[in-house]
Parts: sequence; C-alpha cells; structure tokens
Amino acid sequence: MYEATFRIEGDGAYAAATAGTDAAVELWCNDHCDLLYVTKDATDEILAHVRERVGVQDLLRRPDELVVVTGECLKRREGDLIESYLARHDCLLLPPLRYAGGAKSCRVLALDPANLTACYRDLIDDGFSVSVEQKREIETVTHDAPLLTLDGVLPDLSARQRETFEVAYDRGYYEIPREVTTTEIADAVGVERRTAEEHLRRAENKLVAALIEYVRS
Repeated sequence: MYEATFRIEGDGAYAAATAGTDAAVELWCNDHCDLLYVTKDATDEILAHVRERVGVQDLLRRPDELVVVTGECLKRREGDLIESYLARHDCLLLPPLRYAGGAKSCRVLALDPANLTACYRDLIDDGFSVSVEQKREIETVTHDAPLLTLDGVLPDLSARQRETFEVAYDRGYYEIPREVTTTEIADAVGVERRTAEEHLRRAENKLVAALIEYVRS
C-alpha cells in the first residue's frame, strides 16, 4: 500500500478561511455536517467564515482552539472536490482534511503507486496548484484523531487531590525506588497520612480511568 500527502492551494472555503493567518483547521466529514477543529489564532475569523458558508450547529471554545459542528456538509455547497478525483483513480482519503495557509492537505492511499501519480496529474491538468509533501510505501495505517490539549483529556481533580498528587510527583513518590513516603507527603500538604493516601488513590483512579481508552487505542 502507498500513501501520499497532497497539498492543494486555495481549494475550497475552509482553505480560503486560513489564508493570511496562522490558523489550522482539521475536518472530519459526516455527510450531513462537518466536525472542525481549529487551532492557533484567528478562531473568530474562521468561525465567522464557517457561519456564512455552512452554518454552525454547536461549538466548544477554549483559548486558542475551537471545535465546531457545522450546519451542513461543505461538500453540498462546493461539490466533491478532491473526492471525485480519488474515486476516479481508486484512491482512498484518510481523514482528517487539514487546512492551513490557504491550502488543503490530504492524506491519500492507493494499492498501486501509479494511481497516486495519475490522480496528481489529473489535478494538475484541471488547473489545481498541487504539491506532493510526502509519498511512501507503508505497512500500516496510523490512527489519526483530533488534536486535543491535556485539558480535554484529564479529569477534574479536587483541589486537595491535585495538590497531593503534584507534591507526590515532585518529591519522587513515583520514582523507582520511591524517594518519599506518604507520611512525608501528608506533612507537606498538612493532612493526616491516611487522608493523603486517600487523596492519592482517588486522583490516580480518575487519571487512569480517563487515560485508559487512549492507551488502548
């Protein structure tokens, strides 16, 4: 199996929205709507652009990042674009599509490298400005998921749980061998030893429960 990453200049509304900015947009198409993940600056400008073109159903906002569920799929407004070329040459698109600097980047798979070449040539012949950022033979397909900050992964710890866990980590409780006892951690936090151990157990249980699915994937 072979993989290529095509960078197509100015292909579509989302590409245009990133032109002249440091913003990056990742897109997962669900036929009836798009899921967008927007990072870096210009999130307000990107959001306004999306509202105008396809509408917004819902959004989640944090500093310097934005997750948007669009009102409808962009393909309904602009056609299949790259997808029609991939189907013509028996190529597969690996989501997400990525937009940055006024261009769209697509990870494309094919069983025959000649299909990737033919797809590229068709795009060029039809007037697209395309560059190949990467082309390689692969033995596996890596999982590609939305970029998430730690705030989106870590569970909520109580103030005491967080303080106790941080003291334990900073003082070497999780080193091998351990460099501090729970009694010393309790003294540093100002609680009884059993209370400190309870805070640690609850913090550890929350962290393990939150991270296990990412480890399994």
